[in-house]
Amino acid sequence: MKLVIVVLMLIGQHLVSAQQSDKQAVQSAIVTFFEGFHQQDSTIIKQVVSEAVTLQTISTDSLGSTALRQENFSEFVRSIVGIPKTTKFEEVIKSFSIQIDGPMANVWAPYEFRLNGAFHHCGVNSFQMLLLGEQWKIIYLIDTRRKEGCE
Repeated sequence: MKLVIVVLMLIGQHLVSAQQSDKQAVQSAIVTFFEGFHQQDSTIIKQVVSEAVTLQTISTDSLGSTALRQENFSEFVRSIVGIPKTTKFEEVIKSFSIQIDGPMANVWAPYEFRLNGAFHHCGVNSFQMLLLGEQWKIIYLIDTRRKEGCE
């Protein structure tokens, strides 16, 4: 009986360790995405993004109505790479909440965006990730953007 309990404990520890390892790999892919974003390097960004990625943004217009905008990935990359080097921008991720089920992961990541060192907006990034082979890839990214109600 003691042997069965020890074996079950070892299996449980292995599963917890594998889950933590997957969470670290998912978070690492997102960190890599933002490294490429901040360096304006499309090669780095493309390393962790699926070819069929969907990008969307939820915002509020001047009348207070909610608006959903879809963005083409190639245009997104072009816009990032095309930002003048004199413009400093940084998206600071405040935390990561990661959930995984097999080859699918969801990441909730509140952020604050700074432009030339000053607060510009805040929101939440929601990433849907897919394990392709042994690498986690971003397949869907939707974010919110607001100027008020930030931490």
